[in-house]
Amino acid sequence: MRIAPVATPIRLAARALPSTAGFDARMGPLVGQPEAAVIRALDVPARSTKAGGPRFIEYERRRVVGTPAPAAWRWGSPFAGAFIETRDGRLTFALREGRVERFDRRGNDRLALPGDPST
Repeated sequence: MRIAPVATPIRLAARALPSTAGFDARMGPLVGQPEAAVIRALDVPARSTKAGGPRFIEYERRRVVGTPAPAAWRWGSPFAGAFIETRDGRLTFALREGRVERFDRRGNDRLALPGDPST
């Protein structure tokens, strides 16, 4: 019988985690696109603002995430030692003449997209 090393599942899980570079790669193609392309890709924004020249559209996401503690930390209860945190993020697109000029992400959940089933 062959026993797989413990590090293998950890390495696989680390590769599956979203990254800032991955997020930027998914949003990058929207730069230069019309506003309608952003709405098709991400749904209706939470708000839009006009400030002088550029117009801004913003997406928000807030969620509570629970991560169970390792079994050795639970002391008999499946909920003891669970980690609960609130994550929120904002994704803002700057539009000039109806096209995306740039995007900005903020918050501790900036890797999540509105409606993204994987998060």
